[in-house]
Amino acid sequence: MNDTLITRIPTEYEHIKEATNDLKFTMASDLYTGSLLKTLAASKPAGRFLELGTGTGLATAWIVSGLDTKSSLVTIENNELLIDVAKKYISDSKVEFVLADAYKWIKNYNEEKFDFIFADAMPGKYDLFEETIDILKSGGFYIIDDMLPQPNWPFGHEEKVNDFINKLEERTDLLITKLNWSTGIIIVVKK
Repeated sequence: MNDTLITRIPTEYEHIKEATNDLKFTMASDLYTGSLLKTLAASKPAGRFLELGTGTGLATAWIVSGLDTKSSLVTIENNELLIDVAKKYISDSKVEFVLADAYKWIKNYNEEKFDFIFADAMPGKYDLFEETIDILKSGGFYIIDDMLPQPNWPFGHEEKVNDFINKLEERTDLLITKLNWSTGIIIVVKK
């Protein structure tokens, strides 16, 4: 098996990657994470999906490529320059792009729960975790990446990551699998 061979890359991916590089945005998800997101998204037919931290839309494109026709994705980003790249290249009626502060959005959200949350931002991962996991359905996926040291981590971030992983491991209402692969991924299922 050759896990470096990634196939069925979304058609928008190369355009988004080029725009991401032009912006010198260094926090985009990699191909491995994207491939996993697509596969997991396909397991939730007619699902409600949430992405916290759209960035330029690289992970968004992968999630969308795994959605069926009855699924929907809400993706939140607070940087207009970044989300505009995603909106330019991802044209799909199943996607709702929201330019908002995710801290406020999470605190104010009171609609139907989600089947799948990809938390790729501080809010929803390190901050407001309880509020975020509360809007996930039982049996739903909560996915996070960048759990292994990254070159763009600020000083002291590794301790925050380790504390968060310990907190996840202590929870009895969550099942977790840690993958020492890609940028370090944790897949959580809410009981």
